[in-house]
Amino acid sequence: MSTTTAYVSLHDQRMRLMAEAMRAHSDLTEEAALALAGHALDALDHIPEKVR
Repeated sequence: MSTTTAYVSLHDQRMRLMAEAMRAHSDLTEEAALALAGHALDALDHIPEKVR
């Protein structure tokens, strides 16, 4: 018997983590939280490393 696990990319893991944090502190739907998480992660990824 073998078990298989679905691959989840690091980007998807970050998106899910951000969306869960946003939903925990607001009344956002899952779709809205995922959309905002995408925008937030995109913005964070464009901050220069020296500033972060």
